Amino acid sequence: MAKSTIHVGLEIGTSKTCMVVGEVKADGSVKILGVGETKSVGVRKGEISDFHQVRTCVREALLEAEDVCDVEITSIILSVTGSHIQGVNNRGTYRLPDEDGEVEESHIMEADEIAQDIAMPSDNVYLLNVIRHYWLDGQQHITKPLGLLGKTLEADYHIIHGVKLRIQNSLKCVREIPLDVDAVVFAPIASAQIALNRERKDEGALVVDIGGGTTDYVLYLNGAVEASGCIPVGGDHISNDIHLVTHIPLSKAEQVKKTEGDVSGDLAKSVGIVTIEDEKGFPDIEIQRQLLNDIIRGRMLETLELVKENLPEGSLKNVGTGVFLTGGTSLMRGMGELTNEVFGLPVYRPEQPEVSGVQAYFRDPQYSTAVGLIRYAQIIEEEKNERKSKNGFINKLSKFLPFGSH
Repeated sequence: MAKSTIHVGLEIGTSKTCMVVGEVKADGSVKILGVGETKSVGVRKGEISDFHQVRTCVREALLEAEDVCDVEITSIILSVTGSHIQGVNNRGTYRLPDEDGEVEESHIMEADEIAQDIAMPSDNVYLLNVIRHYWLDGQQHITKPLGLLGKTLEADYHIIHGVKLRIQNSLKCVREIPLDVDAVVFAPIASAQIALNRERKDEGALVVDIGGGTTDYVLYLNGAVEASGCIPVGGDHISNDIHLVTHIPLSKAEQVKKTEGDVSGDLAKSVGIVTIEDEKGFPDIEIQRQLLNDIIRGRMLETLELVKENLPEGSLKNVGTGVFLTGGTSLMRGMGELTNEVFGLPVYRPEQPEVSGVQAYFRDPQYSTAVGLIRYAQIIEEEKNERKSKNGFINKLSKFLPFGSH
């Protein structure tokens, strides 16, 4: 009988360092056991800028997670992000032997290898190679076209790669705790596992994860990854903009952004004055609400437009579901209206009906990436077990059936 498995996801974000512990039960359901979290120090635009400070943050998150969940954590699944990470599509073409046009496993492996051999900077390494579709003589196949007859086999892949040393910095930080790293996952791929189910991926959906230092995105069409990437702009940049224009302290700018700001562009929500109390006895500061909203809207509009520009031309026409917003900054007032304005699609907040446990955490979009890592680990585990099951079945059959004889 199958046993439950514990997985731990670690997100080293610009705003927070978060470690989520999840239990995948025998029936496939996921229960979040708890979260260890600390404010990030030494992370800029999703990347490590101060190694020792980040290592301290990871250790604090680990100790809290172990304490809350009463488990010993020895390995994690790590999410990474940063503008150096790129997602590209590539198709590999393999000409089947003239004497026998039946597709065999070796032919598929050849097509896979050709598709994954892309030109990329010498300093970069692969993060993820995921099959999108196979094609046999121009006909699309969702699964391997084994046993079918044809002349030309093509493998269509989405390949994610990034700068090796920047990724290694995150790995080194975790391993010095010490913790083992079971897998490294590009952050929006993890977020998508929570935001989208299979049906939404098939219909087409865009996930936009707006964090403190980055805005990550992944687009699914026909059940496969069409595009992914990272814009090095997030909620912290909005706070900094407010600080620079109004000259209020950065901490106050962060607060007023959350409590008073609105990015919808609705003029009715830009009337009046925002009063900011001074804690040192100086006169209160007054800011025109219109100015505050214009600052916030300008930065977010630019960011979402950059996401749109990075998507393949015409791809949004094939999105049948809409845009799913995650990340802490997505909670800002008016984000749904602004996102709809930019992409011209319905906008949704992800729901996680298949996850139970600590309600306040897994329902909060700030934790989509970390919780998504648990779901990602579950999917990888299921695929691994499925392959073992198939191999075991074939091995059993081989004892009774004369394979290879005619």
